[in-house]
Formats: sequence, C-alpha cells, structure tokens
Amino acid sequence: MKYIIFDLEFNQSCNKEDKVLQLPFEIIQIGALKLDENFKTISTFNKLIKPTVYKYILPYIQELTKITDKMVSTSQNFIEVYYDFMNFIGKEDITFIIWGTVDLKELYKNILYFELPIENLPKLYIDIQDYASKYFKLPSGKRIGLKNALDFLNISISDELHDAFNDAYYTTEIFKKLYNDSIEAKTYSHNTIRIKSEPKKIIDYDGLIIQIEKMYNRKLTSEEISMIKLAYNMGKTNQFLKPLNE
Repeated sequence: MKYIIFDLEFNQSCNKEDKVLQLPFEIIQIGALKLDENFKTISTFNKLIKPTVYKYILPYIQELTKITDKMVSTSQNFIEVYYDFMNFIGKEDITFIIWGTVDLKELYKNILYFELPIENLPKLYIDIQDYASKYFKLPSGKRIGLKNALDFLNISISDELHDAFNDAYYTTEIFKKLYNDSIEAKTYSHNTIRIKSEPKKIIDYDGLIIQIEKMYNRKLTSEEISMIKLAYNMGKTNQFLKPLNE
C-alpha cells in the first residue's frame, strides 16, 4: 500500500450570473506527494492549471494563493493535467490522504464536469483533518485548521500556506505525526455528490458599505471598500478560524 497526499487550489465565479452549478470551484493547482509503506516520499507532483471555465482568477484568490493570471496563462488545462496526475498515481494500491473532504469532492466534480474517466482513481481515503480534530479534542463538528495543527504539533512552517504543494507537504508531516493503527481508510463514493441549487441570498455589498458609512459618519475610500470586500471573502475560506479556548 502506498499513500498520496494531495491538495488543491481553486478559482470560482465572480458573480452569480456566471456561476456554473456543476462546477462551483475550478481547480487551478494540484500538489501531491507519494509515500511508500514506510512513509518515505518517493515522488512528488506540482502543477498549475489554466482555467477554462472561470478564465480570470479572482483578486482575492490571487492574494490568497499568490497564483496570478500570468502564471497560469501558459499552463496546461485541467484535462491535460488530470492525465498527468493519473500517471503520477500509477496502478498501485493507493490511499488518498486529505485535509478535509472538500478537495476530494471538488476533484470529482472537476473530473465529472470535463467528462473524464474516474474508474482508476483511488477510492480509499483518510481524512487526517478529522483525526487531528479528534486528537486535539475539539467539540463535535469543529475542525482544526492546518496552521493551528502545525503550530500545536510544533511543525515548523518555512513555506507559505495556501499553495497546493506546500499544503500537501504539511499535511504529510501531520499524517506522519498522528498516524497509528486505529486510523482506518474509508471508501469514497462520488455518487454522494449533490449539486446545490442557487443560493437564495447573497451579500448586499452596497447595503453593507452604506451601513458602515452611517456608523462612522463619513464616506469610505475606494481602498477601504476593497479591503472590506477582501476581508469578507477571506473570511469565507475559514483560514482564520481557531478553537474557542485559544
């Protein structure tokens, strides 16, 4: 048995009208490490992907991931990278190691949207974020963030997070620290993926800005408005969530 720890970065629609329900998040980077049965790294994978559905990377995603339109302009598209990723996976018995199930779900959504084969994709996975959350005795339903887990386990962070390869590497380090015989792989079924309907409510940015201007009794500058919107969008990524007892 070998293990592949992978992480993804995504782009998405900038507005409700352009959103594709079957593909809410388009993959723009895949990073992965392959480990042998002794948890030794035997190969790595790191590729940027040129988006073809949401063609321009949103500013807050560029800010978060440091991936720019220019960086992906000469990259392969998802179809090409997917086949490269499948070659990287190979035909061995593989268990995916993931930090939460979101990336696995979105990987399948991207594969299905582009009508690519899924038969040879590994079905076994271990959600190490779930085990880390239990290890640190978080309340039921609460999930520990990657940075907090690294800090609590005294794993040094020398490269930026929110890079798919770096996040995969750090997830690997957490997996090595926490693995024990009680950790069991589960079987993933893409048939459980549900396409959500359009949300009934959206953020009224204009109303929000007006309310803040009333509170401070002055007009906000364009820079302040941009920072408020960026703060909201970054908040939706959950990157700054932490346990209540910190």
